[in-house]
Amino acid sequence: MKKLLLSTAVAVGLGTTAVSASAEEIKLGVFLGLTGPIESLVANMAPAAEAAIAEVSASGLLLDGSTVTAVRADTTCIDAAAATAAIERLITSDKVAGVVGGDCSGVTTAALTNVALPNGMVMISPSATSPALSTVEDNGLFFRTAPSDARQGVVMTDIIMDRDIKEVAVTYTNNDYGKGLADAFQTAFEAAGGTVTISASHEDGKADYAAEVGALAAAGGEVLVVAGYLDQGGKGIIQGSLDTGAFDTFVLPDGMVGDSLPEAIGSDLDGSFGQVPGTDSPGAGKLVEMAEGYDASSPFAAESYDAAALIMLAMQAAGSTDPEMYKGKVMDVANAPGEQILPGELAKGLEILAAGGDIDYVGASNVELIGAGESAGNYREIEIKDAALSTVGYR
Repeated sequence: MKKLLLSTAVAVGLGTTAVSASAEEIKLGVFLGLTGPIESLVANMAPAAEAAIAEVSASGLLLDGSTVTAVRADTTCIDAAAATAAIERLITSDKVAGVVGGDCSGVTTAALTNVALPNGMVMISPSATSPALSTVEDNGLFFRTAPSDARQGVVMTDIIMDRDIKEVAVTYTNNDYGKGLADAFQTAFEAAGGTVTISASHEDGKADYAAEVGALAAAGGEVLVVAGYLDQGGKGIIQGSLDTGAFDTFVLPDGMVGDSLPEAIGSDLDGSFGQVPGTDSPGAGKLVEMAEGYDASSPFAAESYDAAALIMLAMQAAGSTDPEMYKGKVMDVANAPGEQILPGELAKGLEILAAGGDIDYVGASNVELIGAGESAGNYREIEIKDAALSTVGYR
């Protein structure tokens, strides 16, 4: 497939399309929270995305032998202004041709609406899960390999109900992610016959959560659902609850699932449970086997590899690094019909597309994009045992 020449690329600026690579070098932004409340997760997410980039670049098969390099930028997860400035640098200074990210929902929304959309830049997020992103105006530029929290609310309800728990308290981080997940869960849980005694927000970055824990304890509940961040306020709420005896069992949604939480809390967290996007598919196992220097089983690592892979496969299908040209190919390469492509098989996918064939990129997270371009959703059910994460099933 003939690559479109980029020597006459449009200059980047507000209101213009970002065409950002030459035949010799394509740059992709890895736009994740290198600092902030999910830093421990991003430590595996970023290398996973970069592994896909390195795999494609080493193949020499993308767009007549172009190389691909990753350029990191920090979303901070929580600072919309910092995230907006970071993605603007990626587009205007680094001249990336696509963006893996953002990660947390609020900064992703800000980066998309304030910078990526007016600059015509494709973003594929591996972990922004707010239901509001399903309907945001994106001109076909935004996709995500993680499912919406509208689905997570239903899955979390099923997991709780299966344990015969009918009454819960809820605390959520006071941002788009926390509020969206808390609302989705409460709607699903109450529809299933459960009772939410309280749904109260908390702020990240506080030294003391005694007041929040006191209000949650007064409302009561068999368990506490913590829709927060494992390296920030969510951890503080849990520690405060354990210290006062307010709760001893916690439900952990995706933002709370990671090795750093049980390592910090210890065996007092044993018996707590929850869910995170994940699958036991062959692709997931293949990525774990391939991974070097990072943990591919860590939450959102598979989705990060897949986000990067989809951008590059879509470029190949379009014969162009122009986001306006390849954005329409993302859904095509992600879904049937076509030959299934797993991690480690990106070169095979590039060859098929170059010959005019079709692929169905299954990837590491069992990719299937629905609606406006988001994951249909698979979840790994987890429990804390012996102060460590343990997988107990898939949903």
